[in-house]
Amino acid sequence: MLETMRKNGLVLAAFALVCTALIALTNSLTRSTIIEQEQAQLLQVLNELLPASTHDEPLYEHCVALQSPQYLGSRNPLPVFTAVKQGEIQGYAIEAIAPDGYSGEIKLVVGVNVDGTLSGVRVLNHNETPGLGDKIELKKSRWLLDFDGKRLNGTDDPRWAVRNDGGQFDAFTGATITPRAVVGAVRKVLLLVNEQPQLLTTAPRCGETL
Repeated sequence: MLETMRKNGLVLAAFALVCTALIALTNSLTRSTIIEQEQAQLLQVLNELLPASTHDEPLYEHCVALQSPQYLGSRNPLPVFTAVKQGEIQGYAIEAIAPDGYSGEIKLVVGVNVDGTLSGVRVLNHNETPGLGDKIELKKSRWLLDFDGKRLNGTDDPRWAVRNDGGQFDAFTGATITPRAVVGAVRKVLLLVNEQPQLLTTAPRCGETL
């Protein structure tokens, strides 16, 4: 009986090794494809938030990697793209993290015009519940478009909350946590632009840290 158990153990161990190797190989083969898809998605978002009419210099030439947990919700440096036209700043596209989503982090790009109004907000990645929290995706609902053109009037602007908390933004039926997290993250980005605008251009260039 001991011999049988030993053989079964060896078979299970071999099976586990094969499965692990297959998973590692799959990850290796798909990683480059995933990175390409993420880059393509980011480019599409940048074109929506900072269209060609806002800059006459490549956006990647004006990209810095800003590390600011206070404003961006992450300890890791995140890219900030600046639209420059005829030597003048027209706006920013700022990556940020909403760390308090219902199912974890929500990765955003927040577009801010030079006058402090929002050019738009887009979601790059999330794990929110299908049919509820995933309404933060434009293909699922138009909720994100409510941010367009809005601004933050002072640190304590009471409108920057979901309606359940007395603010101006709708919540999703049965999923208040997700929109609350997004609204909070966008508000912090606007605080950054209003309070520390110098950080948006003086942080290390993207290629130096990313």
